[in-house]
Amino acid sequence: MFAQLGYYICVPFAWLTRLFYSLTGSYGLALILFTLVVKLVILPFQLKGKKSMLRMNRMQGKIKDIQTRYANNKQRQQEEMANLYAQEGVNPMSGCLWSFLPFPILIALYAIIRQPLRYLMGLSMDTISAITDAATKLGYTVAEGSQAAAYEQIYQGQFDGLINLDYNFLGMDLASQGSQLFKQITTGGWPVIGVLLLPVIATALQFLMTLISMKATGNAAGSQGKMMMYLMPLMTLWMGYILPAALCVYWIANTAFATIQEQVLNKYFNKILDREETDKERAKREARAAKMMASRERMLQ
Repeated sequence: MFAQLGYYICVPFAWLTRLFYSLTGSYGLALILFTLVVKLVILPFQLKGKKSMLRMNRMQGKIKDIQTRYANNKQRQQEEMANLYAQEGVNPMSGCLWSFLPFPILIALYAIIRQPLRYLMGLSMDTISAITDAATKLGYTVAEGSQAAAYEQIYQGQFDGLINLDYNFLGMDLASQGSQLFKQITTGGWPVIGVLLLPVIATALQFLMTLISMKATGNAAGSQGKMMMYLMPLMTLWMGYILPAALCVYWIANTAFATIQEQVLNKYFNKILDREETDKERAKREARAAKMMASRERMLQ
């Protein structure tokens, strides 16, 4: 059941990747365009969450005040926090869901890259097994070991010439894994050095993105914020070397687009929040003035 569900999740992403590859003739450019389209599709759903996160950052003083005043009364603290969120029109969970959305996209893209016969060609597993048997009779050697077997369809497709798919991008083989190329670093030239540099570039951009995001939300100063600032880039570095280089291209493009998006949205929503807070304070002053005038009228009467 879950395998079938995963297949249907991968199908639209595979179609999009195949479309961009047919238009550009470059697997790397296809991944970059794929990333851009996905970012644009999910952008409208992220807007409200982004605004809530920035407003939450501006509310930190009020939140700390409530936590200090009701430190010994957790129930009252929760009630006051709920009232504050309601008054400010903020949902503290609104930004959490969309932050996890890149993970299923990454998983789907990984499946598409390592199983081109299944997803890019849409062949059934029975057909792929029959092709494997036929290729073996023609001299194809089935990959041994779990790491090599995971990319069996890439090797098989290249042997049979079944898929007209060139993983080359800027002289690098995007189907290769950096962890397998360290021994060739002095002899492999740019094709090896480039693949080994991709995880480093992806990590640096991830660190920059995390730093910008945490500064915008005011979380960089805390111990948890500092841990996340280093943990996420380190995970990117590790995964970048054990997974196909194509995923590093996706990470680099995704993080670059996300960094630009973060800067633009921060500036845009901060202007809106400044205006809303100004209007809110003006409304409060007008309400106080109206109350004072009404009280004065009652006294005169």
